[in-house]
Amino acid sequence: MELSPLSAISPVDGRYRLQTAVLAPYFSEEALMKYRVRVEVEYFIALRQLPLPQLDSSSQQNVIALREVYTEFSQADAESIKRREAVTNHDVKALEYFLKDKWAERGLGQYKEFIHFGLTSQDINNTAFPLAIKEAVENIYLPMLLEVKEKLNSYAGEWKNIPMLSRTHGQPASPTRLGKEISVFTERLDNQINLLKQIPFSAKFGGATGNFNAHHAAYPKIDWMAFANKFVKEQLGLSRLQTTTQIEHYDNLCALFDGMKRINNILIDLNRDIWTYISMDYFKQEIKSGEIGSSAMPHKVNPIDFENSEGNLGMANALFEHLSAKLPISRLQRDLTDSTVLRNVGVPFAHTVIALKSLLKGLGKLIVNKDALHKDLENNWAVVAEAIQTILRRENYPNPYEALKELTRTNSKITSESMLTFIEKLDVSDSVKTELKVFTPFNYTGI
Repeated sequence: MELSPLSAISPVDGRYRLQTAVLAPYFSEEALMKYRVRVEVEYFIALRQLPLPQLDSSSQQNVIALREVYTEFSQADAESIKRREAVTNHDVKALEYFLKDKWAERGLGQYKEFIHFGLTSQDINNTAFPLAIKEAVENIYLPMLLEVKEKLNSYAGEWKNIPMLSRTHGQPASPTRLGKEISVFTERLDNQINLLKQIPFSAKFGGATGNFNAHHAAYPKIDWMAFANKFVKEQLGLSRLQTTTQIEHYDNLCALFDGMKRINNILIDLNRDIWTYISMDYFKQEIKSGEIGSSAMPHKVNPIDFENSEGNLGMANALFEHLSAKLPISRLQRDLTDSTVLRNVGVPFAHTVIALKSLLKGLGKLIVNKDALHKDLENNWAVVAEAIQTILRRENYPNPYEALKELTRTNSKITSESMLTFIEKLDVSDSVKTELKVFTPFNYTGI
């Protein structure tokens, strides 16, 4: 069966292919090859600039030609590496042979043994993966997340003066404002985004077991740690771990995944709140011509965007959870379990992207139903009891809480009239009564 969006096993490459295609340049097999080639080429250039005496560092034209190997990396190049891997049964070694041919094409065949010089595969993998993840976070994930946050910010401003009944434990509680409740989520997102940005993108680069054994054996007078630190920071934009086994610790990468998981949990909370508000008729949804809400019930406009978002955020979190739990654990100086797991890193990113796009789509359809909000407040005059009993406390009125408790729990329904009657019977001054009469469910919304 030909691979297509209809034949793909995973929905991220099938049903949702159009939504997740933006991640292909970072997490596809071809993308991984390109990132590996980029690291190998930049490493070779850095060796020339040391300089190593065996490498000619005089020709800038050669540097440009070498960088073209990854800047112009094509599907045909990826297929060439894959054919070599079928023989070598080793993906990084296949890539090394590919590069040696590219060097020969550029008249640099005499330097081919300095490709991958002194390195192990993980020096390439543990720089290529974090580089791809870093650029995916910066170019795709954060801009989409900030778009969600800005949409929420705009709603928080637009709805800042709309009173709304709060519900704590599902029961009517002190009124709030719709815009403020949206601001709760923008603040939470701001806090977690700021934390996320503090996490460094770490890399391992130090030879077979992290000690530069081969490098030091060949060139004992070179400060290889200083070289590697400079190379990883300046050429790749990553932070090199100083003491490693054959592989990266993955601790900072797991911190990133945990941070993304927390952000996803905030968005799940948002999805569920919006879903509930829609079920309470606080929001209507803009109807798009031709769309069907139910195959059986023509009247329905289901909150499917928020449900889709919630489901995909849950899928992403399950995978982020496994990555965070698995990657930091490796037997002795390394085992291979990280390799197959890390190849799936694009999948939770894909589910997150699907979720963010669904959430944005759903948010764009929301229409505030002020009539429903007003009706709910009008039906819950009991919520101003908190204001009244607190002012009565200030006035040293005897047992004010109990007095309001008796009123609100013995009457089947508190109305504006019954509340005014209660206030008139209080043994307080007329000025205090006037103060108490000001409060309604529509203006008792705090600051």
